[in-house]
Amino acid sequence: MLMGGLSGEREVSLRSGENCLRALSSLGYDVVRVDALRDVALRLDEEEVEVAFLALHGRFGEDGTIQGVLELMDIPYTGSGVLASALGMHKIASKKVVRQSGVPTPDYCEISLREPSGSEATRAVAELGLPVMVKPVEEGSSLGVVMCKTEGELAAAIDSGRREFGRVFAERHVAGIEITVGVIERGGEPFTLPILELVPKNEFYDYEAKYTEGMTDFFIPARLPADVYAAAEKLALLAFNAIGCRGVGRVDFMVSRDGTPYFTEVNTLPGMTDTSDLPAQAAAAGISYVELVELILMSAVA
Repeated sequence: MLMGGLSGEREVSLRSGENCLRALSSLGYDVVRVDALRDVALRLDEEEVEVAFLALHGRFGEDGTIQGVLELMDIPYTGSGVLASALGMHKIASKKVVRQSGVPTPDYCEISLREPSGSEATRAVAELGLPVMVKPVEEGSSLGVVMCKTEGELAAAIDSGRREFGRVFAERHVAGIEITVGVIERGGEPFTLPILELVPKNEFYDYEAKYTEGMTDFFIPARLPADVYAAAEKLALLAFNAIGCRGVGRVDFMVSRDGTPYFTEVNTLPGMTDTSDLPAQAAAAGISYVELVELILMSAVA
């Protein structure tokens, strides 16, 4: 069980990993914890790992890095491969790929690392209007995501985002309903789980709303018209396949007031904590947590 790691999502990963470890242990699998720190290759070799179950989130775990290590060591692993993981983590690259495949995604503005934050904010407002979302290019779990309603707020968010995360970008805010579509594979064929609608008590589905019990109301299935629901399922599978995901994933959308699902990101290693979305979606499909974990495991050796 590869868990922990070096990203800002370490604590979430540890929670996911412990849950998955208990599930696999209950089924009789011989499971060992491996903290994915800089000595991870040595640990994997020492433990004579046969299959790596990835309960990692964020950089170094979800971005193709650990996947490359496992490829070199010839160890089968859960989740997407090197390229799909890297694409999924890089929000701008993933938006470009899915847009080329016919999946709507909100307009965005790449932010220079060199230009002053004030001039970049002015340019972004001219291109996108207000409000806008500022997001790190390569982070997950809504880390560093800020909604900006004024140009001054945008300049400040760009400044702090660049200091903390490096590259950031601005994305047009889509007012509407936030949904997430779980995708898992059985026998190599991906299928969608019941769509989850998220109604956060905060202004949007930020890190606090995501991982604090009671901070978000959930509706499964999402309260969408039948045609919009079907479109979201179709677009989720299209995005999953366009990026090249494998085994498991979760595709997030904002559904605009006119009923258009706009892709915002794909999670190639979705959270598996007690408050995570994917287990809730699986449960709504009649798949228990233990069954879900074993399905994910089987996709590594299919």
